[in-house]
Amino acid sequence: MTRHPVSPARHWRETPLVHVFSPMQRFVQSEAASGLVLFGATLAALVLANSPLAASYDAILHTEIGVAVGPFELRESLLHWVNDGLMALFFFLVGLELKREALVGELASPRQALLPALAACGGAVVPAIIYTAINWGGPGASGWAVPMATDIAFALGVLAILGSRVPWPLKIFLTAVAVIDDLLAVLVIALFYTSGLNLIALGIGLGVLGLLAVVNLVGIRTLTIYAVLGIIVWLAFLESGIHATIAGVLVALTVPARNRIDPAAFLERANALLVRFQEGCPTDGRMLTDEQQEGAILALEDACEAVQAPLQKFEHLLQPWVAFAVMPIFALANAGVVLPTQGLSAEALPVTLGIVVGLVLGKPIGLIGTTWLVVRLGIARLPAEVNWRQISGVGCLAGLGFTMSLFIATLGFAEADLLEAAKLGILVASLSAGLIGYGILRLVLPAPTLSSTAQ
Repeated sequence: MTRHPVSPARHWRETPLVHVFSPMQRFVQSEAASGLVLFGATLAALVLANSPLAASYDAILHTEIGVAVGPFELRESLLHWVNDGLMALFFFLVGLELKREALVGELASPRQALLPALAACGGAVVPAIIYTAINWGGPGASGWAVPMATDIAFALGVLAILGSRVPWPLKIFLTAVAVIDDLLAVLVIALFYTSGLNLIALGIGLGVLGLLAVVNLVGIRTLTIYAVLGIIVWLAFLESGIHATIAGVLVALTVPARNRIDPAAFLERANALLVRFQEGCPTDGRMLTDEQQEGAILALEDACEAVQAPLQKFEHLLQPWVAFAVMPIFALANAGVVLPTQGLSAEALPVTLGIVVGLVLGKPIGLIGTTWLVVRLGIARLPAEVNWRQISGVGCLAGLGFTMSLFIATLGFAEADLLEAAKLGILVASLSAGLIGYGILRLVLPAPTLSSTAQ
């Protein structure tokens, strides 16, 4: 008898490791798919901003929308609702992912997390230095953090185009770098892009955060409580002067990551309930379940709720909304750059240049150089199946700064011409970095085999 080799995909599905890595696998797949939607939204914004509909597009973004509850009223433009409100959900999901990865994922082991952590730091610091050197003493100096970040949706979208040729450890490395990049961006926003603190509002926000921590400690797992208190924290931070999206990350860190029952207890209870359901199975062909079966079903639903941690529930609930709604809406609202017909002004040119050089050259220099130094010193090793040529491609791909870079630009530039110059630089740099990274990886990755193509 001829024994056919077990395919890698089938072997992966049959191993216990799937339970550990499946959250990361689902995350990578959803982020890769959302990159295509994000690209479409960006293209639509560019077309609108440079078409006869430009005035209407701008008027819609600056339409004021208010929400009133009793004497309290919050009124902001649609653009502010997107940047301060919807993006808080994005940062909440970032916080959940950071917490999960720190507890059970790629960042759980200090040795395992060391290489992507240091690589991310190098890939953030070098672009900031390059940008600062080009804009030193100029009006655009406040945008030094714009070229620091990596857009994980676009980066993984490019890897998705390459398909099965990309080794899984390389995807994990890029994802870990991008997640740590997000953490660095959050810290930068909190420390350097905060102004005019309202201490009373900040005190209320921190007090409710403390209450959330207590709610976690006493074992309350109801999602509604975390959602309601989280909204209060967001409102307090919105009034405090600290950017409201930081509230999303801090609230996420208070969400419980432990389940009420462990998997072994769940399996035992579920098996007993299924036996109970089977025993009550009617033999007369009735359509509806009997009382015993209904009780078993309800008890099984409770067990399913208990075995899943609130952190996982929030992730599963929010991930598709953030990937396919929040981020594309953000791109549609912020990527509408009016392409200059007569060149950039003397003040705006260094901003665009600093971002382009920082993302296209600074990112790979910082990321690849730091990775090489860490490995050379024996502090960490390259992931299995990953070589230096692949790292060079990923280093260039990390220059795709789009979403987080646009967000930081909206915080760093009050002048409209500098903001437009920054957006132009981000778009040019992200497109260039994506094409360069894709070209390098296409050359250095092995050609897809017939079996992997079939899968």
